[in-house]
Amino acid sequence: MHRRGFLAAGLATVLASPRALAQMKLDDMSSMDSMPGMSGHAGHDMGAMSQGATMLPEGKALRELPLLANESGRPGLFKARLTAEPAVTRFAEGQDTPILAYNGQSPGPLIEAFEGDRVEITFANRIGEEASTIHWHGMPVPADQDGSPMDPVAAGTDRIYAFDLPEGSAGSYWYHPHPHGKTAEQVYRGLAGAFVVKSKGDPVPADYGDTVLVLTDLRLAADGSMPDNTMSDLMNGRVGDHVLVNGQKNPRLSVAMGARRRLRLYNATNARFLKIAFDGASMTIIGTDGGLLEKPVAAAEILLSPAERIELVVSFDKPGPATLYTLDYDRGWMGPGRPADAGLTLLTVDVSETPAQAVPPLPERLRPIAPLPAPALSRRLVLTETMAMNATGMEMGFLINGKAFDMARVDIVAKAGETELWEIVNQADMDHPFHVHGTQFQVFERERDGITSKPSYLAWKDTVNVARGETVRLLLRQERRGLRMYHCHILEHEQLGMMGVLDVQA
Repeated sequence: MHRRGFLAAGLATVLASPRALAQMKLDDMSSMDSMPGMSGHAGHDMGAMSQGATMLPEGKALRELPLLANESGRPGLFKARLTAEPAVTRFAEGQDTPILAYNGQSPGPLIEAFEGDRVEITFANRIGEEASTIHWHGMPVPADQDGSPMDPVAAGTDRIYAFDLPEGSAGSYWYHPHPHGKTAEQVYRGLAGAFVVKSKGDPVPADYGDTVLVLTDLRLAADGSMPDNTMSDLMNGRVGDHVLVNGQKNPRLSVAMGARRRLRLYNATNARFLKIAFDGASMTIIGTDGGLLEKPVAAAEILLSPAERIELVVSFDKPGPATLYTLDYDRGWMGPGRPADAGLTLLTVDVSETPAQAVPPLPERLRPIAPLPAPALSRRLVLTETMAMNATGMEMGFLINGKAFDMARVDIVAKAGETELWEIVNQADMDHPFHVHGTQFQVFERERDGITSKPSYLAWKDTVNVARGETVRLLLRQERRGLRMYHCHILEHEQLGMMGVLDVQA
């Protein structure tokens, strides 16, 4: 359905139902102009910064994420505990904000482990009356340790997630909840954290450091609380008024002139697309979701869709402030109030006039990446939005191959170890970042407006943006048996139906 017809059919029909569709009665449509965010004025409800938006302090020293302590005294074993629970933090002066946090922190503590390690993390769910999980996003874990909606952890209970990190799995992963129907709310209220798997033979010079930057966004009401999702949020995905880096707005980092810094950027927002660039510094891409590239690639700008990660080496060669900022990107928007995403300063780096000490150059080769073999079969997944009438009113859904998510239905049966070509076709009115659990894939080809293009470099990915009107072709292979999910990583769209079940069999 095209955008104009979709909106005319009923802009406000977005209240979740048991069938993962949004529904409202026809006689409620006349009141949509009085509903939050539906009047056409930009404001909190539409995700744009309004005149009344709460101001946050800026310019504080960049906070390093605290490490999750390893409680094991045995080499090769990482053992720890993560508790999800309500907490209170202060984003704005004089205002306490209730959040959800891992071990009292949001973003959660940084987890660092090495290839070859055994990981055993006890998850304690202390979130009121809500079930939750921990999904180890992008990580090569068994299906029964994946933290999918199939395996909820009831409120007040604990479970142990245990898995091994195979050789070759070094990369920038993250963890977040994945309970059916509650993922979006639990993430925007604070539950997300970074998990870095390191290589014992890392080719990137240690002199560059290794700084994790978790990007989240935040919306605050006048009293400091986080408002619930609006109708616009459910349609477009929740976009906040402020973009935060490690929980801070526009923090500052000090470096010497000529310094090179390794930065890992995580888009941990529900729905915000971040097209980023550095003013006053040069960027080199060295890694993506699943780890290092074969060789470094210079970049002037980068698009990070929700859930994507990028590893950079940034060179600060001239004194003065260097800013990481956002560029405009039109990912499609239903209704009024599209956020003004261009020109946001995310991070300010103060480059001194004092020259940095000499550091080794970045290697020309980082690691080999073997292209996946020719696929044994092909699949076609079509992403659509829909609006339809039924006996009680209007239904809105985000669908894959015409179907809304049903946990009791297996949508794809695959064979472990067999390479497949997946063709993801976006016939919807907005971009959808597409994520597959349980594996890393390779983007093979893109097609839009009849023009086909190949990626500029080979990389391992678990999330890829599929622009509206675009077809993205992936090569993927699942190695581990069990039930896996695939879905749009605009979390509100996932909850409203854009998710499927993959059964990997021997």
